[in-house]
Amino acid sequence: MQDQIGQTGISAAKLAAALRLWRGWTDAHFELINHTENATFLLQRDDGTKSVLRVHRFGYNSAAAIHSELAWMQALRRDQQMFTPSPIAGENGAFLQSAPVNIDANIPAQFMVLFEFEGGREPREDEDLQHSFAELGRLAAKAHTHVQYWTPPTNFERLRWTENSILDADGLWGDWRKTPLMGDHFSLYAQLDEVLRYRLAQFGKGPDRYGLIHADMRLANLLIDGEQTKLIDFDDCGYCWFLYDFAAAISFMEDSPTVPALKAAWLKGYREIKDLSADDEAEIDTFIMLRRMALTAWIGSHISSPFAAETAKDFVPRGVPLIEDYLSKFG
Repeated sequence: MQDQIGQTGISAAKLAAALRLWRGWTDAHFELINHTENATFLLQRDDGTKSVLRVHRFGYNSAAAIHSELAWMQALRRDQQMFTPSPIAGENGAFLQSAPVNIDANIPAQFMVLFEFEGGREPREDEDLQHSFAELGRLAAKAHTHVQYWTPPTNFERLRWTENSILDADGLWGDWRKTPLMGDHFSLYAQLDEVLRYRLAQFGKGPDRYGLIHADMRLANLLIDGEQTKLIDFDDCGYCWFLYDFAAAISFMEDSPTVPALKAAWLKGYREIKDLSADDEAEIDTFIMLRRMALTAWIGSHISSPFAAETAKDFVPRGVPLIEDYLSKFG
């Protein structure tokens, strides 16, 4: 068995041993299916039964934060009938497990959660996405409505996505200033940084605009299963502006000519569930650019991953026309 799995830093032998934490999965075969922030594995037993194991990046979310994520997912499934991932308890009865699975001996243990396998397919960027975005709008509105009346459990803890935690040099996803190819574009990005901070301060964080959100509602985190749309991967959920959920939905495709139609579809779906003022709608471009800056920082801080390295080749210069257009309207 190969020791390190891809570039995850995870030992295959140690991961296989960690599966003993869950009853019935000790001898399951595993396959890496995603590695961006965390490492996600498809597990399959000899009888064909499947599950999905998420191994958390060391030091990103605390145990309390992961417990909080799971609590909100379960509440959305119970209260809003949303199809969110269902965690599987380990032998000790707890959803959150930990074990030393990294090849680096200085990382003593990593948090892990096992989820029931959900059928479905990820929507593709090259297909007609208006139906998917209308459903995304409805899902976002259901989630935003839920958090305005839901009482979180004691010790609830999640990340806070603000202008400072995204744009500062010590931002949650890194420093946008250090992203490859910034070079001659630095002054334009710095001007965008300044305008975003000003507009977000004016917009405010009132309870009708700011609260607990998924924060990563992009196509990679959707599963289409017949008439059902399932929302997965709540790992980045936290407190942010509600409209950031639309901005996240168009991650890495903000310059696509389809975005205006996708925005209209999202808004239509959203307003079927929850009111949205004209003033809020008018600020959507600000959140698109804020998300773009978050992604810029993420690419720079994750440049060792194949996806980030490939995306970095043109991400900063591709953002220039978007920034210029935004500043011409709001700068």
